[in-house]
Amino acid sequence: MNKALDQFIPGEQGTVLKVGGQGAIRRRLLDMGIIPGTRICLVKTAPMGDPLEITLRGFNLSIRKDDAAYIDMAAE
Repeated sequence: MNKALDQFIPGEQGTVLKVGGQGAIRRRLLDMGIIPGTRICLVKTAPMGDPLEITLRGFNLSIRKDDAAYIDMAAE
């Protein structure tokens, strides 16, 4: 099932299919290592739902929920 990363629940994981957005936002996500084919696990969300903590390529990363909406995932 395909959905955006911001719709994941903690503990869910999947593979990046596409990184959307444009300009600086897209470039920043790609520079952080979020590229198609990368496996990502949503570790947890902050109490108010923003930011999200994810694990990819052996490290933890926090991203804003608005930015996570640009990341299309294949959920497992």
